[in-house]
Amino acid sequence: MNSQAVDHPKRQLDRDSLFLKASLRFINGDDCGEVRIRNLSAGGLMAEAPVLAKRGDNVQIELRNIGRITGYVAWVAQGRFGVAFDHPIDPKLARQPVGQKKSDVPRYLR
Repeated sequence: MNSQAVDHPKRQLDRDSLFLKASLRFINGDDCGEVRIRNLSAGGLMAEAPVLAKRGDNVQIELRNIGRITGYVAWVAQGRFGVAFDHPIDPKLARQPVGQKKSDVPRYLR
């Protein structure tokens, strides 16, 4: 069990509902390809994909603006699965536009 799960009950972590695409790879197996991220928190995510994931599978996820994240499959149900991260992330980074710095944003939009 990771330290994040011990320090904070999973359901108390803030979750961001969103729709993102990410690539998923099973560490001891196949490259799954693209998955749809439906919610994201500092400690994990919920994704949809037609994959054969099992509880406990170690995974690596590539999220935009964040990079590679490792974790494990915490639950699986009807085409959806939850991943608990090995280390906490800042989920707000995933919502930011890719490659756009504040200085690139027109002044009237700042």
